[in-house]
Amino acid sequence: MTETPSGGDLSRLRRLNSLAVIGALRTGPALTLTELARRTGLSRASTEDVVRELLERGWLAEVAAAAGTVGRPARRFRFRADAGRVLGVDIGGHKILALVADLDGTVLHSARVAVAPAMGRGDRLAALDRAVADALAGAGLAADAVWAAGAATTGLVDGGGRVMLSEALPEWTGVDVRAHLRRLVGGPVLVENDSKLAALAESWCGAARYAKDVVVILAGLRTGAGLIIDGKLHRGFGNAAGEIGALPASGWIRAQEHLRAWPPEQPRAAAGRRAADQEAAAEAVFEAARAGDRKAAAVVRRYVRDVAVGTAALVLTLDPELVVIGGGFSRSADLIAEPLRRELDRWCIRTPEVRVSEFGDEGVALGALRLALDHVDAELRERPELGGPEDFARRG
Repeated sequence: MTETPSGGDLSRLRRLNSLAVIGALRTGPALTLTELARRTGLSRASTEDVVRELLERGWLAEVAAAAGTVGRPARRFRFRADAGRVLGVDIGGHKILALVADLDGTVLHSARVAVAPAMGRGDRLAALDRAVADALAGAGLAADAVWAAGAATTGLVDGGGRVMLSEALPEWTGVDVRAHLRRLVGGPVLVENDSKLAALAESWCGAARYAKDVVVILAGLRTGAGLIIDGKLHRGFGNAAGEIGALPASGWIRAQEHLRAWPPEQPRAAAGRRAADQEAAAEAVFEAARAGDRKAAAVVRRYVRDVAVGTAALVLTLDPELVVIGGGFSRSADLIAEPLRRELDRWCIRTPEVRVSEFGDEGVALGALRLALDHVDAELRERPELGGPEDFARRG
């Protein structure tokens, strides 16, 4: 980065230099002035001036020397991740999960509220209110102290945060999620489809963090997909990328029906089961298959074959480096991952590596956190005056 002012715009140059120092400390450990100068391309004198200003404004903190250090150690500085807080919320068919994190994405508190697909719109929104309130209270955080909030929801979401279409939760179609959450927190609210945010989480800090082209399959009582192309979340022209499950031939609609029909002695009761019972029934299939039950193993094979059809279509279209299995059923990946790979071998010209998410059913909420953090990072880059953390919070 040059340190020579262009057109006399010293204020802009100072801001750019400040952002360079913050950027160097946001993505790594505490650094000395010499290390920061090397990372940013600034002179040591300019680096010292920038660090002094950022310390005064509250963006940086000096790291105490380790006990027992001999001599006078070089001063080290870190980004103050504790200067702000973000919120991530997963609004699902069976749970609402709210996470509060610092500016590094470290989760400080979480709150979970059980819901059901048959729940009405008002009851689901009330459950959302409880989850957010519990998460904020657990983190000791006032609503107006949230710098940004990300929310994940089933269905297609427009650019304004409204659910355009939700087949899994029909009463959810038309809900303005952004407007509702905006009444609960002080900062900006970003809303996105849950499968897309599951992919964002895997790309950020999960199984796909070193890959550029990825298909993430959200496997649960419904199946969805999120796409990472060239290292970025792919939304598509109308924010409908990855919605291959809408095509009946993809197999994703009927895949869950195999699991819902378990146990075979009670086929008539399956359709009327409550959501919790359906989830328990699905888990029972995997447990029985794991224990050697042949009928259960056959059910799992049929489930995997149907999921593989839509997955293969995405693989043939995108030629990804990885396929990641996420969602609640990822806990049973010992029964899913290898059969899925074999099915992909049958249909795909090149079968990508199949990996399993480590997030369980928390991946979507983590993706919502990342969405909020991305907004904070964009705000830092675009602000005409950096100011301090307190100014940033008030701007929300």
